Amino acid sequence: MKAVIMAGGEGTRLRPLTCTLPKPMVPILNRPMMEHIINLLKRHGLNEVASTLWYLPDDVTAYFQDGSAFGVSMEYFIERKPLGTAGSVKNAGQFFTDTFVVVSGDALTDIDLSAAIAFHKR
Repeated sequence: MKAVIMAGGEGTRLRPLTCTLPKPMVPILNRPMMEHIINLLKRHGLNEVASTLWYLPDDVTAYFQDGSAFGVSMEYFIERKPLGTAGSVKNAGQFFTDTFVVVSGDALTDIDLSAAIAFHKR
């Protein structure tokens, strides 16, 4: 199953941390916030991950690259201008052919995604 991480915002409420660093790359326990999200996705069998990016996208793509170092396959959809929440997911539409999970790039959670997906499919 596939997932998309919406990670394109400027993170203005986290300034000055995000003046030169995109919000998904802000470190939490010595790892970028987005790495925690990717680990959650991977634990629940979501190993094909797309990320929508706009603000400082090179920081994210340089760190995660193709995702193999993190046990996933990564794909990136870089916006020329900010498309907003729904717009960014729509922009990544070619990545999806079936049910998929959408996660915010700043959502630190330990939700049981497997249970949520099973509930959705019922």
